[in-house]
Amino acid sequence: MDWHTIFINDLDLPYALEIAIRTVLMFLFVLLLLRLSGKKGVRQLTIFEVAIIIALGSAAGDPMFNKDMAILPSLLVFALILGVYRLLTYFAARNEKIESLLEGDPMYIIEDGMFTMEEESHKAFAKDEFFAEMRAASIEHVGQVRIALLETNGQVSFYYYSDEDVRPGLPVLPKPYSERTKHIVKRGAYACTFCGKVSKLSKATACDRCGHEEWVPAIDTRRLA
Repeated sequence: MDWHTIFINDLDLPYALEIAIRTVLMFLFVLLLLRLSGKKGVRQLTIFEVAIIIALGSAAGDPMFNKDMAILPSLLVFALILGVYRLLTYFAARNEKIESLLEGDPMYIIEDGMFTMEEESHKAFAKDEFFAEMRAASIEHVGQVRIALLETNGQVSFYYYSDEDVRPGLPVLPKPYSERTKHIVKRGAYACTFCGKVSKLSKATACDRCGHEEWVPAIDTRRLA
């Protein structure tokens, strides 16, 4: 195995300096284009905008280290990407169907203190990650939440029950959630770990809402903001 070819090959000092200059220039052009797009941060990016960033990175990558690639054609690609982005966002702002096609729609995750069945067919839905979002918002169990929406930019919006209306719910803290089981030996309120419905149970049974059979003792603590 030729380690010199793998790590260095025909790299020399002038070519290394050229790579450095190309990389700095392309990086600055990428920053400029992102500023022109009007976005403030990654948390505000939709799937459509992430696709734009990927296309931008592809156009910027080759000129950084390929001496046969000139910078000007990449700048032309940058201009076209920005033009397409501006054009599509212009039409999306004036047509809800186009906006929905490009950016998707908000998805209900929780309604009335239970998980909706909508997320069952949403393959990108990760309950562990969603639990982490809930814990970051000081939510101890699903019964504290009236509505939760997964926005098109990946953020989650929570609408809470008042303290008087908090109901028993599925715990999201690791220790209580770890008590989930398919074997119930003590009568009490149990939350389905799949859909969050709370039922009074004295023995193991399938959830009458989603058909799953795993339960965890429900809790009804109030939310501490």
